[in-house]
Amino acid sequence: MIKVSIIGAGNVAQHLITVLKTAENIELIQVFARNKNSLSTLDTITIVSSFDDLEEVDVYIIAVTDNAIATVANQIPFTNKLVVHTSGSVAITELNSKNRKGVFYPLQTFSKSKEVNFKEIPICLETETEADYAVLETIAKSISDKVYKIDSQQRKALHVAAVFVNNFVNHLYQIGNEICTENNIPFEILKPLILETAQKIMTLSPKEAQTGPGKRLDLMTLSSHLDFLEDKNRNKIYDILTNSIIENGNKL
Repeated sequence: MIKVSIIGAGNVAQHLITVLKTAENIELIQVFARNKNSLSTLDTITIVSSFDDLEEVDVYIIAVTDNAIATVANQIPFTNKLVVHTSGSVAITELNSKNRKGVFYPLQTFSKSKEVNFKEIPICLETETEADYAVLETIAKSISDKVYKIDSQQRKALHVAAVFVNNFVNHLYQIGNEICTENNIPFEILKPLILETAQKIMTLSPKEAQTGPGKRLDLMTLSSHLDFLEDKNRNKIYDILTNSIIENGNKL
């Protein structure tokens, strides 16, 4: 049985708490949260708000904002313990060297009110030793069917790629929603298109799945769309993305 404690109370922390407290071969010992009220529903888990109250466990999972990881790692009152963070962009070297270092990065977008199926979530692992990797791999495989060995440089690239395919795409959904609202069109009409686009790249590469006026070099439609977009920011985004699609289409 691997004993684990989680430090944090945000979206990632709460989802990890939920899945780890029922995982096989894992014993969730404590959760650290500065504000205990944010975890008031976890009546079966010991919640502490002082680092002095942390018990010795096998693995400490730091699930806090990126700029707080180093500070939190420095305050863990033990040495030679396996301490890992859950960030996609922070290097393993940011953790304090008094403890063994690792990364336990679940690549998914998390919202507190939206349940996720952890079995389908890729978990990217990094450690300094094979022995520590084996420990993290056991934890990861107890909750997910998709576990990957990814170093800090690869993880940074993966995180950037994730911003493009998730955060930027969602922002484009927002722009599309605003355009619909401004023109008295239900956004619901676009949802089947959104689903079909996402489903296509399960069997096609994104380049193969690309369609639209930029792909076809339909200059008349492109010009008409740019004339329609009076908002300078939307016009600029449309132009940049269109030119990127055209350039990508010309690559061998």
